[in-house]
Amino acid sequence: MIAFLKKYRLLIIVFVILSVAFLSLSYNLLKTDPAPKIYSPADVSPELVDSTIQRVGRHHKIANFAFTNQNGKTVTQNDYKGKIYVADFFFTTCKSICPIMTTNMVWLQDQVKAMPDVMLLSHSVTPDIDTVPVLKAYAEEKGAIDGKWNLVTGDKKDIYYIARKSYLAVKTSDSSELYDMVHTENFILVDQKGRIRGFYNGTNLNKKVEGEKNMQDLLHDIKWLSEHEN
Repeated sequence: MIAFLKKYRLLIIVFVILSVAFLSLSYNLLKTDPAPKIYSPADVSPELVDSTIQRVGRHHKIANFAFTNQNGKTVTQNDYKGKIYVADFFFTTCKSICPIMTTNMVWLQDQVKAMPDVMLLSHSVTPDIDTVPVLKAYAEEKGAIDGKWNLVTGDKKDIYYIARKSYLAVKTSDSSELYDMVHTENFILVDQKGRIRGFYNGTNLNKKVEGEKNMQDLLHDIKWLSEHEN
């Protein structure tokens, strides 16, 4: 046996090295980082989706929009064309989840401020209260970077429809008013083609909760899209 090992020592060493390399390659392939899922209305709770599109299972994209940002500028889908962006719904007088969401959006802005292909978009669900001057003061207080993070107001009906028909992220209110909205804690990740790639708990920075994605997961998926889907 010893003589055999000595005779074929080089061959055995090469075989062992190749085996280790193969196992390592196989392991890396198995743990390849998967692409973030592409979401459509059929994937989301019906209470967050307008009834006219609840059964749509493919080819869902964010619809065209036009809102006014904190600087009084009209912001449209063209400003976000080819960009990765994170959208949410809030209002400046909210005392419950909004302050935490805004704090985490500020954190996210700091993480992506050097990434020119990533933007942020926050929609007020009380546009009658959140006028341009109010949004401007709020944006300055929170350190929103012009051109990176737009906080927008507009016609309540338009915000309602884009929330429920595009972003799939707002519940209807029990109020008798037709376009009343109850926003959720969701941050919505939109890719360069206008498709939803994930929903994330905007109040959770890093705590692991089963079945839920947090802000760290959001940052990870942003980087994945930036690196893989240009």
